[in-house]
Amino acid sequence: MLDREGFRPNVGIILLNANNQVWWGKRVREHSWQFPQGGIKYGESPEQAMFRELEEETGLLPEHVKIIGRTRDWLRYEVPDHFIKREIRGHYRGQKQIWFLLRMIGRDCDVNLRASNHPEFDAWRWHEYWVPLDVVIEFKRDVYQLALQELSRYIHRNDHPAAHRQRNRQNQKPSPALSPDTEQEKSE
Repeated sequence: MLDREGFRPNVGIILLNANNQVWWGKRVREHSWQFPQGGIKYGESPEQAMFRELEEETGLLPEHVKIIGRTRDWLRYEVPDHFIKREIRGHYRGQKQIWFLLRMIGRDCDVNLRASNHPEFDAWRWHEYWVPLDVVIEFKRDVYQLALQELSRYIHRNDHPAAHRQRNRQNQKPSPALSPDTEQEKSE
């Protein structure tokens, strides 16, 4: 289902643990990492789609999370042509997303990447809130920036993008998201 401009309605999920770290998933058989996301089906509200996608992609149920906030408006990104299937080129432009910020109230062991017959992720880890901006695929970066920025107001902590970039420059270490061998990585 596309809107008139060729954008597919979609939800994005930023899941926080008790330390305000974000859940970050490695796409199946790829070296790219991203937040859970997925399309809104006809007749579904964004919240219903979010809970369905959360369960399909992470195995987490509504009782494992608490909604903290959501973006006020749709955030859009265009997908480069070489990522678009040939049969929908010309019509499909990208995604328009409502983003949700969730607090994990369940346990790490509640995550089940094989909850659906078509898993999206084959590994996951927790990251500092702003790290995804450094490692997400380029065409999603602006939407991630907008979503993280807007939803950061719900987090009671002085950790903003400028502080993260400053820490990165001082440390000059590669991001753990780029290393497949970090201890925090969880696979199934």
